[in-house]
Amino acid sequence: MPRDELRQPLRRRSLGERLWARRPSALMLATLSLCGLFLGLGVWLAVAPQPMAGEPVLTISIPPVEEQMSTSSLTMAEDDATAAAEVSPEEIEDEAAAPPEDEGEMLPEEPEPEPELALRGARQQPQAYDNEPAIIVAPNRPLKRAPMANVTEKTKDGPLPRVSSGGRKPFDVYSQVTPMAVVSSARPKIVLVLGGMGLNASLTKKAIAELPGDVTLGFAPYGENLQAQVNAARAQGHEILLQVPMEPMGYPGSNPGPKTLLSDAAPEENLAALHWHMSRFAGYSGITNYMGSRLLSAEEALAPVMREMKKRGLVYLEDATGNPTLAPKVAAEARLPLRRAEILIDAEPTAPAIRAALERLEQEAARTGLAIGTGAGLAVTIETVAEWAKTLQERGILLVPVSAAYKGRQT
Repeated sequence: MPRDELRQPLRRRSLGERLWARRPSALMLATLSLCGLFLGLGVWLAVAPQPMAGEPVLTISIPPVEEQMSTSSLTMAEDDATAAAEVSPEEIEDEAAAPPEDEGEMLPEEPEPEPELALRGARQQPQAYDNEPAIIVAPNRPLKRAPMANVTEKTKDGPLPRVSSGGRKPFDVYSQVTPMAVVSSARPKIVLVLGGMGLNASLTKKAIAELPGDVTLGFAPYGENLQAQVNAARAQGHEILLQVPMEPMGYPGSNPGPKTLLSDAAPEENLAALHWHMSRFAGYSGITNYMGSRLLSAEEALAPVMREMKKRGLVYLEDATGNPTLAPKVAAEARLPLRRAEILIDAEPTAPAIRAALERLEQEAARTGLAIGTGAGLAVTIETVAEWAKTLQERGILLVPVSAAYKGRQT
């Protein structure tokens, strides 16, 4: 109760009275509460997982081709119907949407088109994705540095991938976040994996700098300063695969390198070799074979290796360098996610041959929804792929990282 200052001017106030006199005002309390609320919200936003945050994805609605067609092509068809049957294939592609006749006027009968021209015309029919918005994705979306502690097991050899206590897999943590607009799109999608990275520092640097981030890079386990090179690639958005050397036909005359996984080795020997390869660096979402035609056809030797890949939260990609193997059967039994590449793009390492292989890859993607190609980190391959990739988006083809092949709609 307030004391009477006139009657008791010198009485010492109690602690409770002093604290009450210094109490904050209602305005001060409201201000502090708001500050605390904003601070707590900021901390939550900083630590909460936001997998799609910051993804620079732009969707644009584009009217169907028929609405954009100019009248000039129609006029040409009316003036000279016979000449229209003799135009070049490129001109036919440009004018495939033009109607064959105008309202109220009958055109002369046109001759049957040549088979090649008929095929080109058929390819101009509306596709399932014609009415989809255009998809534009930033070419280089940085990935975090590796290793990440929650999916890393420290060993005497080095870091090994592992599934976290919360169930997060290295595949989940180290993969690029592909926008849902891309994953669910019906547009043709292409995965391209270039291997041999880490062996030649200058070519690896060239690939990282010149290729779009959605090109996946395969690193061999034998290079120097591998972790720094892998993190430089991840900083430019490239997903990483580990190339594991496996026994080919003709071994040891054809030798992939030290600690090759062998078809006649004991399971514990192959697992020890696999762990050594896995420990050379961190940051890969999956494993691909380097050679391996013999091991991949030896079911008993391959099964423990694939079970170990599954146990450690990885996926497996079989490259396109050899004939089909037993890997799909063994992977299915181990419940290991597996995809197989269809085309080796630089079997003949020349620019014209690589461009032809990339065209076949586009055709396969248009036919099946998604196609996977592999190649080596050669200078001619890097340069040809970099030039080819510049026109993909405007042609309605999506270049995606390898992880996209293991999730979402692909057909």
